[in-house]
Amino acid sequence: MNTKKILVLTGIALLVFFLVTQPQQSAGIVNNIINTLKDAAEALITFVRSVFAG
Repeated sequence: MNTKKILVLTGIALLVFFLVTQPQQSAGIVNNIINTLKDAAEALITFVRSVFAG
């Protein structure tokens, strides 16, 4: 088994452990990630609109 596979499997195992042991904090982290992605998408849309508007 190569090093990349070992690191990926270890990361997945830690993620599952964190989700099982601390579900409230996990949900908060997921919400923060989603909000950050939403804000980034809105900023990109605003930028593209301003470029093509004039």
